[in-house]
Amino acid sequence: MKLYWVYMVLCDDGSYYIGVTNEPDRRVGQHNDGTDPNSYTFTRRPVRLVYAAEFHEVGDAIRWEKQIKKWSRKKKAALARGDFV
Repeated sequence: MKLYWVYMVLCDDGSYYIGVTNEPDRRVGQHNDGTDPNSYTFTRRPVRLVYAAEFHEVGDAIRWEKQIKKWSRKKKAALARGDFV
């Protein structure tokens, strides 16, 4: 069974980036390698993984990603700290 992850990284400038992947470690490595100069994280490296949630269905992962992206920075920070209820 394939797994999908919603992940959040903390960028060097203090901003957050949220995405979906099937390999979080590889994806965070790609962000830090700077393979795409047009990506949000390219000029905000290094990034650090601060949150990841596992899903069995890609649709569920995408819905959670979209929800988190709508949140305030304060709420994202709480999720990263594990203070989210």
